[in-house]
Amino acid sequence: MKTLTALALATTFLAGCAQSPMGHHAGMHHATHQQASADRQADVSSRGGHVMPFSLTATQHVFAKTASGGMQQVVARNPADAEQINLVRQHLREIREQFLKGDFSGPSHIHGADMPGLGQLKAARPGQLAIDYRDIPAGAELSYTSDQAHLVAALHQWFDAQLADHGPDARSGHAHDEGMGKR
Repeated sequence: MKTLTALALATTFLAGCAQSPMGHHAGMHHATHQQASADRQADVSSRGGHVMPFSLTATQHVFAKTASGGMQQVVARNPADAEQINLVRQHLREIREQFLKGDFSGPSHIHGADMPGLGQLKAARPGQLAIDYRDIPAGAELSYTSDQAHLVAALHQWFDAQLADHGPDARSGHAHDEGMGKR
């Protein structure tokens, strides 16, 4: 009986997610990332191709939360794929500049305007969110830091939403992973 009740609750939850705008994660708790539906992941991948110049399947997004924000890497799955690596580096340099100006239109287009954490990041005042870029082996990394607790929480929500939406093209990382956090 407990299994049937749990199944009914899960089905109700998933049906609610599917009915929200763009099939988004309405009501989803993002303390740990949860996989989005296969249809949502396909939609995100399709929209991503209009924003990101590199191949999602030839690269992987890696997200690591830290106490003061987090780190986002995009790396080529094939470390010898110079074309993908150059496209990743170009894109991350560009979005860093956009994000520092409060322009999060790329993630809005890919994931939807109601993406968790996005509204708070867009509303950050100049100087409240630092974003550093660096080349890493096979790709690039953006490091996000803030001394504002609400922005750190927004970054973590934003990372969780991306992990869910990108499915097999993204994974959680840790600051000690290859390239992450090494300055």
